[in-house]
Amino acid sequence: MIPLAERMRPKSLEDYIGQKHLVGKGAILRNMIESGNISSFILWGPPGVGKTTLAKIIAEQQNRAFFSLSAINSGVKDVREVIEKAKSQRFFNSPNPILFIDEIHRFSKSQQDSLLGAVEQGIITLIGATTENPSFEVISPLLSRCQVYVLKSLDVDDLQTLLNRVIKNDADLEKLKFDIQETSALFRFSGGDARKLLNIIEIITGAYKPDDTIVITDKIVAERLQENIAMYDKSGEQHYDIISAFIKSMRGSDPNATVYWLARMLDGGEDPLFIARRMLILAAEDIGLANPNALLLSNACFDAVHKIGMPEARIILSETAVFLATSAKSNSTYMAIEAAFAETQTSGNLPVPLHLRNAPTKLMKDLGYHKGYKYAHDYENNFVEQDFLPETIKDKIFYYPSENTREREILARLAALWKKKYGGKL
Repeated sequence: MIPLAERMRPKSLEDYIGQKHLVGKGAILRNMIESGNISSFILWGPPGVGKTTLAKIIAEQQNRAFFSLSAINSGVKDVREVIEKAKSQRFFNSPNPILFIDEIHRFSKSQQDSLLGAVEQGIITLIGATTENPSFEVISPLLSRCQVYVLKSLDVDDLQTLLNRVIKNDADLEKLKFDIQETSALFRFSGGDARKLLNIIEIITGAYKPDDTIVITDKIVAERLQENIAMYDKSGEQHYDIISAFIKSMRGSDPNATVYWLARMLDGGEDPLFIARRMLILAAEDIGLANPNALLLSNACFDAVHKIGMPEARIILSETAVFLATSAKSNSTYMAIEAAFAETQTSGNLPVPLHLRNAPTKLMKDLGYHKGYKYAHDYENNFVEQDFLPETIKDKIFYYPSENTREREILARLAALWKKKYGGKL
């Protein structure tokens, strides 16, 4: 059976809900569509706001050939094949075929590079869709050839319009009886996502018999969705719950749970770069100086995932995640910066000690700037004890080494250098 979201996909701008700032009467994108002079552009916005639908409507209204690729499972070969097909369908005075690329931010640099020539030569008109800021995820040469249009989440009025329309116009739902008493939970769980709203309606109606009156209240919506939480939702509550479980599994040194939650996210369509970013944060926050290589490997992972893309990126993500899970843990540097922040909030803008200030002018020298500063390299072992903190907090300790092999070595060195501060901690 065709999903409700697909059955209700608008076929024209008149049926299109939301994005009035772009496709309303007199709006910029609508004017471009009606003029027939379509240039390449990127639609940037959250899931379920009509990016794919809008691309299909444009192709239909312009009577253009329409090719569609998903960056999740397409590579350079697929792009080149579509470009060759587009070339073969070009005729004198015929409009360029449209190539729609969903999740274009997931294309690697080489995949995006493969589009450049066809866009420049007018072989295709590119319409990209992305949930991520294209300034960060789309290469500059391609971005410079595309206008970016920002789409917004649907508001309550848009969602109400969609709800009314689906109950009235869908061939299956119009046969049913509805008693809609409350819509707050329905719209809240939808989160401005039309597709999600339609999926929720399907879940709720699927629990009733054909002759039943379908009652919709906030309580019923919450109960029905609780029964259907197995489906991963990369933009809703499951998104946050599963990334939380993934992070906690790595922090808790469980490689088995780590790869399980990683697989759940990737299988659900999560952006691999989002996962790589979170591992970068964990490497600094939860591993830190216990294993400094964790941060280096996580950064290399992010770069590699960005260059390669899925599906191969899953292997790199798995290697890094297991490395982080099995690494020694320390949050000492995280706690150090938090303690330092707390001190700045308490003590305010304390003056920099005079001996630590530069003295580029005679006046500054006369005022005592730089006077008494001891250059560490002039002393044995490149160290000499002196105060580097403001006078009123000169004995404060923000960094406390954790109990792990690497930081025990650090503590021993600090104790040898700073006997008053760290000597008693060995």
